[in-house]
Formats: sequence, structure tokens, C-alpha cells
Amino acid sequence: MTKEATLARIRDIGLVAVIRGPSAGLTLQMVEALVAGGVQGIEITYSTPGAEEVVYALADKYGDSIVLGMGTLTDPAQAKAAQAAGAGYLVSPVCDPDLVHAMVATGLPTMAGALTPTEIFLAYRLGSDVVKLFPGSLTGPGYVKALKGPFPNIPLMPTGGVSASNVAEWFAAGVIAVGAGSELCPPHLAKEGKFNEITRLASEFVEVVQRVRAAR
Repeated sequence: MTKEATLARIRDIGLVAVIRGPSAGLTLQMVEALVAGGVQGIEITYSTPGAEEVVYALADKYGDSIVLGMGTLTDPAQAKAAQAAGAGYLVSPVCDPDLVHAMVATGLPTMAGALTPTEIFLAYRLGSDVVKLFPGSLTGPGYVKALKGPFPNIPLMPTGGVSASNVAEWFAAGVIAVGAGSELCPPHLAKEGKFNEITRLASEFVEVVQRVRAAR
């Protein structure tokens, strides 16, 4: 999938599950449960044990039926490693110039993390295709609306603080997509083997996102 096609698909689906799995095996099962619930955007964080091996297995199993990326990149070397594992896009919680340059150099869609207006502008200027607003729980939809004044053309995707109950507010404020972690796929459910519950939560979350997007 081309960079442009991947970005377009992320915009289209509007929802990325940010997964910090407790183990490689449980992470694979978490993704299976999410996909069964209709989630198509999957981000495996580097804080997940065996993250690269997990992405390799998921890329082999699902191919282009999901949009698969790697997140929580903090080391420039992880950019090429993630690409080699099969990641289709790269996400970091920070805006370190060396790291962002390495991510951009892969040719994959890049999402650098930022919080303040200065960080957001810098991330975009360094080549981040989408700026990950993190942590979204510290700001809220009102903050995005305020940012859209000076930065109307910078695509934003909040992660943290996004739930099915407030996702409509985020999209109304102008984000292109949202990243949801424990609100969408609680790790404790995986540890307890309650994958049907993860599928149920995923289905409800996807339904809300689709309804909100259709109404805009």
C-alpha cells in the first residue's frame, strides 16, 4: 500500500487501536478480537513484548485487510526495524528531530507526538504527516478546536482520553482520526481471557465512530 493510500485509509476508518499488549501471544489474540469487532486500524507499541515479531505475524496473517503500524518509537533505529517487520506507518509519542527524520526517511506515513503549539508546529515542519496529540486526556476537544485557528491544515490525531462517549466531540473539533488504547482494548480483559468482551467493546466503538463520521 502506498503512503498516500495508507493515510487515506486511516482518515477513512477514523479509528486506530493502540495496543500495549502484556505478552506477544496475548497481543495476537487481542488483535484477533479487535478485528472480529470491526477494527481495521492497529498500532502495536514498542512497549509490547516481542513487538516486532508480533507485527511480522500480523502482517503475514492480515495483509492489507488491516492498516498495521508500530508506535511508541523512541529510538531512530526502530524506524527501519519497524518497517522491516511489516509496519505500514510509524508513530511516536515525542517529537525528537533525529527520530522524526529517521521515521520520515522510511517513506512510511509518520505520526510524531506533540502537545504544545510549538511542538505541534515543529512536528509538522519536520515532516510528520499527522501529528499525534498526546496525551489527549490532558487537553480535550476544546484544545483541538483552539489549535485549528492557527493550524487549520495540520492533521491531528489524539491518543489518550478518547472513548466511545466523547469521540463525537473529537471529530467535531476537527481531528482526522482518533487513537484509543485501554478504552477500546483493556489489557486486563486479555489477561483474563475475555476476548469476546474485547470484540463487543470494539464493535460498539466502531459503530459510534462510523455513525459520527456519517453524520458530518
